[in-house]
Amino acid sequence: MSLLEFRDLTVGFRQDGKVHPAVKGVSFTVDRGETVALVGESGSGKSVTALSSVALLPSSAVLSGSVTYDGTEMIGAPEPDLRRVRGNDISFIFQEPMTSLNPLHTIEKQLSESIRLHQGLEGSAVRARILELLNRVGIRNAEERLNAYPHELSGGQRQRVMIAMALSNKPDILIADEPTTALDVTIQAQILELLAELKREENMGLLFITHDLGIVQKIADRVCVMKDGEIVETGKTAEIFANPKHEYTRKLLGARAVGIPAPVPEGAKTLVETDKLRVWFPIKTGLLKRVSGHVKAVNEATISVRSGETLGIVGESGSGKTTLALAIMRLIQSEGGITYDGQDVRGWSTRKLRDLRREMQIVFQDPYGSLSPRMSCEQIIAEGLGVHGNPGGRPERELVAEVMEEVGLDPAMMHRYPHEFSGGQRQRIAIARAMILRPRLVVLDEPTSALDMTVQVQIVDLLRDLQVKHGLAYLFISHDLNVVRAMSHKMVVMRQGDIVEAGEAEALFENPQTEYARTLLAAALELKTK
Repeated sequence: MSLLEFRDLTVGFRQDGKVHPAVKGVSFTVDRGETVALVGESGSGKSVTALSSVALLPSSAVLSGSVTYDGTEMIGAPEPDLRRVRGNDISFIFQEPMTSLNPLHTIEKQLSESIRLHQGLEGSAVRARILELLNRVGIRNAEERLNAYPHELSGGQRQRVMIAMALSNKPDILIADEPTTALDVTIQAQILELLAELKREENMGLLFITHDLGIVQKIADRVCVMKDGEIVETGKTAEIFANPKHEYTRKLLGARAVGIPAPVPEGAKTLVETDKLRVWFPIKTGLLKRVSGHVKAVNEATISVRSGETLGIVGESGSGKTTLALAIMRLIQSEGGITYDGQDVRGWSTRKLRDLRREMQIVFQDPYGSLSPRMSCEQIIAEGLGVHGNPGGRPERELVAEVMEEVGLDPAMMHRYPHEFSGGQRQRIAIARAMILRPRLVVLDEPTSALDMTVQVQIVDLLRDLQVKHGLAYLFISHDLNVVRAMSHKMVVMRQGDIVEAGEAEALFENPQTEYARTLLAAALELKTK
């Protein structure tokens, strides 16, 4: 008997008097000590399937079929029985720890809740168990971190806290839902190795949900490929990768951002330059809040970007990538030189900066988090015109329709809201919002990391086309070095606020000069090929 078994699971959601299917007749098992990967694009039903295991779906869900844990039926089980299983026998690790952890509670308080609830420990015994868990998942100076809040930890540290929380009650089944998507490649490698090690030590079953097939090949024993709510192919990992039977599986395996960007136009002028740019955040302590030190986010960064050129910025979480971009856009204070189109913009007034901001736009990592759920697609895209004006005098709706077509969206959908679009479509909306102002510089902050591999390829192609069409300069921030290589003309590698290596992107990939750059590139290669 398998530890966790799904038999002919069907899940639909009631809406407007109808039941809309999300999962259709799914069957597979997870055994003790085994890793099963559930792969597929957004909307294929992966997470809905996993959440069905312990009845974590909303009240609108309609389920049929069977999900058993250790022989006990979970569908329709009494709520007290489900509470005993949740977080105790079956635990979850989710994609974005910042939204899964309570920002108002310390790490100690959040870890202690589950331990007290399921193990009945109190006082010093709880703290001892928490320290044991934090040390086990690789949190350095664990005792000093107990009173830290989630925002005071890096992305990798937050994910380790989530893993500690999931393991706190020694579960039999661990369900990891895209646990490494938002992490840098070196941190990804560490988290994957940690999960594999913990699985071996505890003899757990691991259900790993992801869209990254490079990760699947590295850690999974078996693979289930989902499309439109159905499992279209399943088998041992090596067999699936060596000889995929289904056309959709072959499509997933072949999805990879390839090629290089178009050459920078001859005679292109430098659009943005920095000279020893520095961003230090003061650390204030004591009753009088005197400055006792600084967080050195960026140290003397000197870069330049020409019109029609992409500068890739890579490095681990906390290395200063986003801070550097925000300083260039004058969204945070900095010291050192910032020149835009030949003009020193450091002393510009707020009024003068408004004109500059029309020419500088940003596209963020999470398209759902950066789009207002209360605004329609048309309102979101046209919002910048309300702030910066519409010099051409053309009707706003006409401009919105034009830019939607340019980014591959049907203008007939402009009345819809963000939740009615897929992840890839939402990112196209975010790109359209930036492009409607016809900027000259666009900061792309992890614009593809939350997207499926097939959608990543589409977005990379779109961004390259828009760059050629409009002569855009890009600052491209990413931890996916495969995408960086496909997008970038030049590249800088950052570590702890310093630019440790810079040069032509292809030359840097082929022959990195520093040990850190070699480690970063090796970690990316291992995740993609091992």
